[in-house]
Amino acid sequence: MITSLQNQRIKDAITLHNKSRERRIQNKFTIEGLREINLAAANGYDIETLFVCADLAIADFHEAKQRIEVSKEVFAKLALRENSDGFFAIANTKFLSFNEIRLSENPFIIVAESIEKPGNLGAILRTADAANVDAVIVCDSLCDIYNPNVIRSSLGCLFTRQILTCTSQQCFEFLKSKKITICAAELKASQFYHQTDMSQACAVIVGTEAAGLSDFWINNADVQIKIPMRGVIDSLNVSVSAAIITFEAMRQRNFKQFAGINILK
Repeated sequence: MITSLQNQRIKDAITLHNKSRERRIQNKFTIEGLREINLAAANGYDIETLFVCADLAIADFHEAKQRIEVSKEVFAKLALRENSDGFFAIANTKFLSFNEIRLSENPFIIVAESIEKPGNLGAILRTADAANVDAVIVCDSLCDIYNPNVIRSSLGCLFTRQILTCTSQQCFEFLKSKKITICAAELKASQFYHQTDMSQACAVIVGTEAAGLSDFWINNADVQIKIPMRGVIDSLNVSVSAAIITFEAMRQRNFKQFAGINILK
């Protein structure tokens, strides 16, 4: 059992937890919480090291390559959450390519451009899981998708969806190649989202928290859509906007995707 806060493995894990540069260099990331670790393992992520505090753990996990017991004091140093459940893992990252994405017969994709805040990306991933969307594409990202706060705020839904990072140009070319209609969420649009046909293959593009979508997407979208705003403010949080539009698309499809995506190879 590790009981020292000065143990090098603990220091290395904390560095990985806190620094996106280190995650990129090592192609590894950290996962806190048994639910999230289970979701990662169930969706093909390799759990390399598992730190366990037996004083806090009320369940168990057996799929890690290496298991290390730690004291309560050491685990408190690793954990970001209050009332954490005693499980902290190091896993290997996965980055999908466009060739690996599998789409349903009538796909719906959420595209997030230049999202800055991990909490917003995590909330979008929760929406994506709830609606069973085909994929989430993160363009020109300002946020590391393996940031611990993305995993925490997504409740592990980072692991349950197909997620891909790329440039906006690469994403545009992919959507066009699949004949997917591009719906850009834009404040100045003349068409409301609920007046837009999203019953066929389409992608909704949402932009940065501060500036909205770039000119690239505004100019290249097939249609620009907006959410009616009846109060003083002119916009919603990006994750809220994505959720509203996504579930309108699901409503138009009679929520058929809730029964499970029919994947085409």
